[in-house]
Amino acid sequence: MDLGLTGKVAVVTGGSRGLGFAAAQALIAEGAHVVVCARGAEQLQKSVAQLRASAAHGAGAEGVVADVSTEAGVASVIDTAVARFGRLDALVNNVGVAKGGDLESTSDAEWQEAFDQTLFPAVRASRLAAPHLREHGGAIVIVSSIFGRESGGRMTYNAVKAAEISLTKSLALQLAKDQIRVVSVAPGSILFEGGSWWKRQQADPAGIADFISRELPFGRFGRPEEVGTAIAFLASPRASWVSGTTVVVDGCQSRMF
Repeated sequence: MDLGLTGKVAVVTGGSRGLGFAAAQALIAEGAHVVVCARGAEQLQKSVAQLRASAAHGAGAEGVVADVSTEAGVASVIDTAVARFGRLDALVNNVGVAKGGDLESTSDAEWQEAFDQTLFPAVRASRLAAPHLREHGGAIVIVSSIFGRESGGRMTYNAVKAAEISLTKSLALQLAKDQIRVVSVAPGSILFEGGSWWKRQQADPAGIADFISRELPFGRFGRPEEVGTAIAFLASPRASWVSGTTVVVDGCQSRMF
């Protein structure tokens, strides 16, 4: 299926590895120009080279070293996309940090960091992208989690991911008049090298094997590309009637209806 993304322009925050990189790969393989950002210059450079190697239909890729927990960092990414490619058609909000433990052991600073590194980048990037998306219509995809829909994971992670899902609905209702769709994607447990599940598997292979048999009906973790392709579809004109909802990509892991 041609997703109708050739010549479109997409920004993917946190796009140098994991789910963000997989989304950028899926988008550029469909002919969309992509701008990805990360704080680490070395990994970002490698990722951009890989994206250019997998590009279709003359699509281009640019990388921006930026801290999107700051207003200036977010602005630099959106500004680069518009300056380099002349427009913006899709924004994929894909950054997040959540630390801490239970109520009494989690500090105010850890709570604040969770919101600063997860919710506020999505708010700021969406606010800056909206005027550009309004010119041609477009889409905002927010990468949340199944644990934004039900209990699981760290308390701080639950809270910020639930906030992203709530934000999705609010933005979708506000921006529909401008022909801008807003969708969230809720992945389950995804394995990639260097990611949190990979680190846990290295540290405790027996424990993770037990987790897989107990919690993952297909008997394996999800792969980044399985989420990335879903994101590319939702960001594309083919998903023109999908907005204001959360699409679960979890291999039947979650328990919510």
